Amino acid sequence: MNILYILLAILMLGVLVMIHEFGHFAAARLLGIEVKEFSIGFGKKLWGRLSRRGTQFSLRLVPLGGYCMFYGDTDDDPEGKTRDDPRNYTQKPAWKRVLVTFAGPLMNAVLALVLAIVLMGFYGVESDTPFLVEVQEGSPAYEAGLRPGDLFVRIGDTDLTAASAQTVSNAIGAYGNGQAIPFTMLREGQEVAFSVVPAYNEELQRYMVGITIQQGQKKLAPGRVLPAAWELTAQNAVAIVQALGKMVTTGEGLDQSAGPVGIVNLVAQETRTGGLPVYLQLAVFISINLGLMNLLPIPGLDGCRIIFLVIEMIRRKPVDQKIEAIVHLCGYALLLGLMIFFTVQDVRNLFVK
Repeated sequence: MNILYILLAILMLGVLVMIHEFGHFAAARLLGIEVKEFSIGFGKKLWGRLSRRGTQFSLRLVPLGGYCMFYGDTDDDPEGKTRDDPRNYTQKPAWKRVLVTFAGPLMNAVLALVLAIVLMGFYGVESDTPFLVEVQEGSPAYEAGLRPGDLFVRIGDTDLTAASAQTVSNAIGAYGNGQAIPFTMLREGQEVAFSVVPAYNEELQRYMVGITIQQGQKKLAPGRVLPAAWELTAQNAVAIVQALGKMVTTGEGLDQSAGPVGIVNLVAQETRTGGLPVYLQLAVFISINLGLMNLLPIPGLDGCRIIFLVIEMIRRKPVDQKIEAIVHLCGYALLLGLMIFFTVQDVRNLFVK
């Protein structure tokens, strides 16, 4: 596989995780919570700089994501020895810590929507039904009222809703020279009928209606970009929630799950085949998936941290920091074990294929 596509896949994962951590960082800064370290990547430090506000910014060897560490939280001080430090994260109001924790997954959702807007703005939506990509101004089709973006429904009595572009051309060509052709098109969800009388083209010596037919990506009007992007983001979120529900209740889809190696392999393969539109589609899906997965009530993830904070707000006092640290440590061990399992499975699948 071309190394370029592998690097693009790694870059995607790194950026998505980094944006997640930046969500925590930005929310903390807005709410007046001190950040001990914000790191891009993991492992050995390649570069570092201490800001005037006391935050250590780091660039590390492994580019897959990063982390945002706070003074005195369970990752920095599991035993709570720095509780009296005025910068201590655990001494901040619980509602602020909930917002900071939730900001990571939220940023993944925002990024997914932004990427979806870019995708819809530049490439449009997938269309199984052929559509008009161009209508020549002044042509018979234009004068009859056809416009770019109209979807084919019927030509006469021929159903074209799932036809190929060639089938549409054949249906148009089946009418005699100069004979009016009845078009039924879909425009903004409504069927509209047109009658187009082809004009004779002296240069090409044949009758033409003046249209260009395409199938695949359909361009959108500027006003439709944001609604389409929102719909794509919402559809992906619903699909992921449904898949997670089936996985938890029945185990369905567990055999199709993948770790970082499998995801990189998938993204690289699909990008090589489908280009930038597919790369953006995958980025939207994976970003939403990352945000939702982090909201699961699994120790070590944001969802579990939010549960501890809700308990703290109900009890009006925090859970013992040692207990919380042990719970998250067990979660990290579980997640590490799952990552190793899926990585081994991914590598094995690569060699089997």
